[in-house]
Order: sequence, then structure tokens, then C-alpha cells
Amino acid sequence: MSKVRVAVIGCGSISKHRHIPEYVGNENVELVAFVDPVIERAEEYAAKHGGKAFADYETMLAEIKPDAVSVCTPNYLHASMSIAAANAGAHVLVEKPMAVTDEEAAAMIEAAAKNGVKLMVGHNQRLMPPHVKAKQILESGVLGRVLTFRTSFGHPGPDGWSIDGAGSWFFRKPEAIMGAMGDLGVHKSDLIRYLLNDEVSEVAAFIGTIDKAGDVDDNANVVVRMKSGAIGSLVASWTYYKGEDNSTVLWCEKGVMKIGTHPEDQVIVELRDGSVEKHKVGEISTNTKQLSSGVVDAFIDSIVNDTVPAIPGEEGRKSLQVILSAFESQATGQFIKVN
Repeated sequence: MSKVRVAVIGCGSISKHRHIPEYVGNENVELVAFVDPVIERAEEYAAKHGGKAFADYETMLAEIKPDAVSVCTPNYLHASMSIAAANAGAHVLVEKPMAVTDEEAAAMIEAAAKNGVKLMVGHNQRLMPPHVKAKQILESGVLGRVLTFRTSFGHPGPDGWSIDGAGSWFFRKPEAIMGAMGDLGVHKSDLIRYLLNDEVSEVAAFIGTIDKAGDVDDNANVVVRMKSGAIGSLVASWTYYKGEDNSTVLWCEKGVMKIGTHPEDQVIVELRDGSVEKHKVGEISTNTKQLSSGVVDAFIDSIVNDTVPAIPGEEGRKSLQVILSAFESQATGQFIKVN
């Protein structure tokens, strides 16, 4: 078939390090447009990769009519831009969190269905090799049921990652709506749902701004109960100043599995009979060591082969609901049942 004509909306760090290089590396893709209100950023990528630069996405959609778009913009714009792209007949890959309310997420899913296009959410943690391996081990039954867990994602914050540094939209609540929870916490709610093949039933959360300037959360600690009865904790932080941590430990009936706790053995299984299995399967990508996320290839594969995306909008919505429920818990001081 002819190549998938892709437009990238938003030319910040996630586009620079993940979306654009991964599209360039996919033989089924032709990059046809780049959009950013700072037009020079879009122009730089257009000059390098071909296509045309735009300052606004509506003009681009009308003029270019792309087959697919990546939405890599501040959180509050995800829904409106994704819906506009779907209404223009484009498949949509949207960064996480897919939206900032459940109503927005539902509208995005409806728009994609109405227009017969794919909607995929960039929850890349599902595709990281250690997490793929962990899922296989859990499904094998060797560990039995997961009883308790902790999953953590922290780094020094967007001020060291964003193209705009400390002046980034990440720290402006009207644009970000949520901070570390929208950036990292939603990755972990998605991951634990994926690994356990289970849904979150109830949460209790402490979410606050402890050290960063601005008015968005920089730390969160959430107690989570799954529908299976498993209980665990979910941590998101922008104040891990000594380096990134993206690890998960699952305590199960027959042993424990440690994911991302060792620099070389990315998955370690310790069984109650004393046996230990260590798996070198490849690292989890970090802000300081960028590896392929697999998200773009999975998105393009779903278009080329006309299959359901690896992480469809419905999955992104369920993972978002966990985070929104955690904010409700913080606001009310109550345990919150997740829809």
C-alpha cells in the first residue's frame, strides 16, 4: 500500500525524542506536516524531514488532510485536537493522559468510532521489554495470583526534560491540569491494569506540591485495591533528584517478581521453593537514555493491517479514571470507588 501520511501536532520533547524519530524509522510512513505555535520548531523538522510547517492544527488538517496524526501537546488540548483530527478523517495517536476529564475521553472514543478511524493512546510502558516479559511470566501461572504490589515512577521533573525547561506548560495548571500524576501516575495505573489483567476498584490518595514551583502536583502516593482483591501502592514523583526510578514489585502466592529493580537483570523471579530466574530482556527507556518506545510502530501497524490498536482509547480512558479518582480522594479525604 502507499505510505501512511502523518502529521505531528506539537514539536516539544516527546516529539523530538520519540514520535518523530520513530516515524522516520518506520518504512510505512511519510511525514507530511509539523505543527507548533512556535513556528520555528515546526519549520526545523519540515526542513529536515520534508513536509510543511504550520502554526495551527486546523489549517494543517484542512490543507494537508493527513492519514494520521500524533497529538503531542499540553494536556488540556488533547481532546479537542484529537476530535478535530478524527472528524477530518485522520487516525489519532494521542499522548497520555489522553484527556483531562472522563467526559473528554468518552467524546474522543465516540469521534473515532463515528469517523471510522483508529484512536491509540501513548501508554508506552505496556510495550517496554521488561513489562512484556513480566506479563508473559504472570500469564504462565508460575507465580500464582498477585496478592500485593508496589509500582513507582519518578524522575527529577519536566524542568530537566521539557524543551522549555522550568518555563514549561507542565507547570501551568490551566494547560497541564495535572502534574506528576498526569505525566507519570497515569503510566503506572495503565501498567498495573495491563500486568494484572484486572481493573482498579478503589483508591485512596495523597497528592501534593512539595518542592516544585507552580501549582500542579509534584508527588503522589496512592493506595489501590483491584477487583481481584489485590492491594498495592502507586507512586508518581517529580522530585527523584538522584535519578529516575521506574520499578514494580509484585508479591504473589508462589513468589515475588521484581521489574526494573536491577540495572542488568530487568526481570527477576524469586520463587518460594528457593529458585531464582533472572531475565535480561532489554531496558526500559528513560529521559536520559532514549530507546524506541514501540508506540509509533504499533500505531502504524494497526493502520496498515486494519487492526485494533495495541492501546485503544477505551484502555486509555480506564487508566485515566484511576487518576481522576485519586484526585477526588485527595480533595475529599475519602476512599473513592473507580467507575
